Amino acid sequence: MRETEKMKLAVVGVTGLVGQEIVKVLEERNVRIDQFIPVASERSVGTEVSFNNTGYKVVGLESAISMAPDIAIFSAGGSVSLEYAPAFAKKGCVVIDNSSAWRMNPDHKLIVPEINGSILGPDDKIIANPNCSTIQMVLALAPLHNAFRLKRIVVSTYQSVTGTGKAAVDQLFAERSGSETVDRVYPYAIDMNVLPHIDVFMNNGYTKEEMKMINETHKILHDDSIAITATAVRLPVMGGHSESVNAEFHDEFDLKRIYDILSEAEGITVLDNPGENQYPMPLHAKGKDDVFVGRIRRDDSHPNTLNMWIVADNLRKGAATNAVQIAETLISKGLVR
Repeated sequence: MRETEKMKLAVVGVTGLVGQEIVKVLEERNVRIDQFIPVASERSVGTEVSFNNTGYKVVGLESAISMAPDIAIFSAGGSVSLEYAPAFAKKGCVVIDNSSAWRMNPDHKLIVPEINGSILGPDDKIIANPNCSTIQMVLALAPLHNAFRLKRIVVSTYQSVTGTGKAAVDQLFAERSGSETVDRVYPYAIDMNVLPHIDVFMNNGYTKEEMKMINETHKILHDDSIAITATAVRLPVMGGHSESVNAEFHDEFDLKRIYDILSEAEGITVLDNPGENQYPMPLHAKGKDDVFVGRIRRDDSHPNTLNMWIVADNLRKGAATNAVQIAETLISKGLVR
């Protein structure tokens, strides 16, 4: 895009939890936008959202397409993306999609900018944003994979209700308040409970969320040889997702080198001092863009194997921030008109 041209950016699904976070991240990171286009479903058209202390009327998808934005960040679900992302792209817009619709499509790139943002090119008109739980795990593992070559990953997730959306948050707080009328998103109560069930169950006994982590990690790291198994669990918490990761490497490693690599990695904060009870928690991650890593230790039961505890705000780096960083990468590389 030439400096004399105006940057038009649309946020599709602007009224949702992730959409609202995208707006906040765009403001905080001072992304240059000359024309902001808030987009949502028909029931929200005409309502007003604020961006950089200015009110903007929400428009519908067809109106947004006619406005020909340079970049459209989608957070409106897979069906909306499958139907409308190609229409935006046909107008010359670059779509950054938060749903799972395009992630495993071989014709579209799955991007975590710190890891593989360099592969973006002028032909990329629909770019997939990975699953939130995948992003935080691969951000911590990618630099270690480069150094020691990952062989196997065993991950268990402890995921916030915010990953399901506003209705799940409402269910949690309705149950917590003792309300007799609860609109249930989950098959059971979530307050004072733990659900080993995120997304639908597949024929292999894994959930779709677990398979996303496996397949997306292979694609982002560009290495299908890594053995991966996952268990995804929903907890009644806010602020972010937590993960227990057991990573086996082909090569021997030194723990000090592990600390050094993670401490120097972009987007990672090492928080690991058990003697002072310092370790990552959703309380630390909420509202922050970094991925926090702690409880770093050898797995003494198996050679060349490491345990880590990884926490990140799923609405920030797990969704909104990563999408905005992709937009920033496109702008910096001159890939938007």
